[in-house]
Amino acid sequence: MPEPSSAVSRQSWSVTSPPLAAAEDTRAWGERLGRVLRAGDLVVLTGELGAGKTTLTQGLAEGLGVRGPITSPTFVIARVHPSLVGGPALVHVDAYRLGGFAELDDLDLDASLEDSVTVVEWGHGLAEDLADDRLELVLTGEDTRTVRLDAHGSHWDTEALAALAQEA
Repeated sequence: MPEPSSAVSRQSWSVTSPPLAAAEDTRAWGERLGRVLRAGDLVVLTGELGAGKTTLTQGLAEGLGVRGPITSPTFVIARVHPSLVGGPALVHVDAYRLGGFAELDDLDLDASLEDSVTVVEWGHGLAEDLADDRLELVLTGEDTRTVRLDAHGSHWDTEALAALAQEA
């Protein structure tokens, strides 16, 4: 069971993925997470260029069962991937080129937030205000990656998210 973070609040806690040695491992870990997500969930991804944010999102999409292909939305800013299995759509946003929260707000993500799973790459410092309940994922490492998952809010299935820290 994840430990609550005393520094933030009793409703914030973290787990860390096992080592992810290849892109396929990152994608598979994302797929496991995608099976836990539901409509209304916000996922904020942080990591250096090439850290695996889009690769992780490809796995999330597999777990959600949405239409692909999932590619970086850097130049289109946002893409909507409808569900193929009757679940929520995936709204995939790349905030790298945005100048601040006002530009993110112009995307009207709050209009689809309740009905979709929204993933915001490069969203740290911008997307946190979209929802009180959110997952912040920080990808680190070059050859072997790890993902630190910080859950904020009370609606998360803590046992399912804690299982992500285990080997597949």
